[in-house]
Amino acid sequence: MPKITTHRIRENLRLRTRVATVAAAGVTASVVLTGAAVAADGNPADVYAAHTVSDLVGTVGGERTGEPAGEPAGASTEKTTEREPAAEAEPTAEDWVAPIDGDYELSATYGNSGDRWTAKHSGQDFAVPTGTEVQSVHGGTVVKAGGNGAGDGPAYGNAVVIEHDDGTFTQYAHLSEVDVAAGDRVETGERIALSGNTGNSSGPHLHFEVRTSAEYGTAIDPMEFLRAENAKV
Repeated sequence: MPKITTHRIRENLRLRTRVATVAAAGVTASVVLTGAAVAADGNPADVYAAHTVSDLVGTVGGERTGEPAGEPAGASTEKTTEREPAAEAEPTAEDWVAPIDGDYELSATYGNSGDRWTAKHSGQDFAVPTGTEVQSVHGGTVVKAGGNGAGDGPAYGNAVVIEHDDGTFTQYAHLSEVDVAAGDRVETGERIALSGNTGNSSGPHLHFEVRTSAEYGTAIDPMEFLRAENAKV
């Protein structure tokens, strides 16, 4: 490789000055040809000079030219992307959830009295259309399922009762379809039935109870219980 002498460096500096002058005058073709000739020599100083020529071709009066149409000089071409909304986390085995995963209206509440019940209302009603999916509020084992209130009487229509791992029981009634059987293991949020209007019901809804045993007459306030367990209801 030839040595880079002081004379050679001076020649390169004069070349850069001449190229800048030519570019400013708008004689772009001459600048391009000069840059190509310098690069062909192979000398590192000449390659640097060729790079300088390339830079100067798009420079007039200290301003960069040749930017994409419609973009201001120096504008970023980085595209902005929208983030997808974060998906909700699946419930864990420790979680408690609402028996309906979706839109519902809370109608008759626990402790209501009236001519529709032989005693005070024993659960919480979730007003939803017939065929809405009903899910287990927590992991457990199905202990009763079927018609006649799963053994609790015809007023409940089709029903399911689940015993949970902490010894609590939940009941789901007035169902149009039962998708589990006694002895089945279910997980938190698992579909167990479809809501309906069976039994002593004035319209499609889910009747939901929390009990201290599997039997009728042991119900406690279900909404108070679920909220204490941080369920979103």
